[in-house]
Amino acid sequence: MNDLKRTIALIKIVVWAFVILILIFAFNPFVLVGPGERGVVTRFGAVQESIKGEGLNFRIPVMEKVILVDVKVRKYECTASAASKDLQTVQIQVALNFNVDPLTVNKLWQEIGKDFESRIVDPAIQESVKAISAQFTAEELIQKRTEVKAQVQDLLIKRLRENYLIVSAVSITNFNFSPEFNAAIEAKQQAEQMALKAQRDLVRIKTEAEQQVAQAQAQAEALRLQKEQVSPQLIELRRIEAQIKAIEKWNGVLPQYAGGGPIPFIDVK
Repeated sequence: MNDLKRTIALIKIVVWAFVILILIFAFNPFVLVGPGERGVVTRFGAVQESIKGEGLNFRIPVMEKVILVDVKVRKYECTASAASKDLQTVQIQVALNFNVDPLTVNKLWQEIGKDFESRIVDPAIQESVKAISAQFTAEELIQKRTEVKAQVQDLLIKRLRENYLIVSAVSITNFNFSPEFNAAIEAKQQAEQMALKAQRDLVRIKTEAEQQVAQAQAQAEALRLQKEQVSPQLIELRRIEAQIKAIEKWNGVLPQYAGGGPIPFIDVK
């Protein structure tokens, strides 16, 4: 009899344990938050202050629901249409790296919802690019690309931070202007290259002329110095040297005159 009672009691325990397990799986009181995620807790649809971190978390069945939100850095790319300071139309391709603030993910979900990229990020990029592009001419947008990117980034950081988003990097990948402006830029570059070539040629010609003048001056100075060194004594010395060379070359035969015989000696006395 006692064995039967123990058996019945054991069966009841097993049945209740099985029922409890079924209830646990049916109401699912546990939620797993993965790496780079946060859990937004809603109680009967109302967003709560508490945020579930990574790992296994408990929720009150039926009453509470946990919504998983990705807080890892993500990339968003778009093309913004704007006008430059000189009223040139430009298409600017922007790449934005950002993430949801893990500490205020519940406020983001409560005030904006899951479509925050289309509702917040894209309009912020469009407005920021328009605001900054209007401060530069079309040529300055290209020449001062780093400065333009820095100002766009500063403005985006401020605007998106107000909506619980953190900006980590902004890149301007390309500028696209109208065909007419591109043609004008190309013509200007060609003109600048031709002007630069003409300037280099002018410098080269000027340098060559200066070299020729310097060479002529050096030659004139050399002639002047040689002229200053010429004296009657030098002339007589050169004449004597020439006579000596002529004597050294003489073979001892007197030159013939027209009569066929040697030139007679004449007594100059």
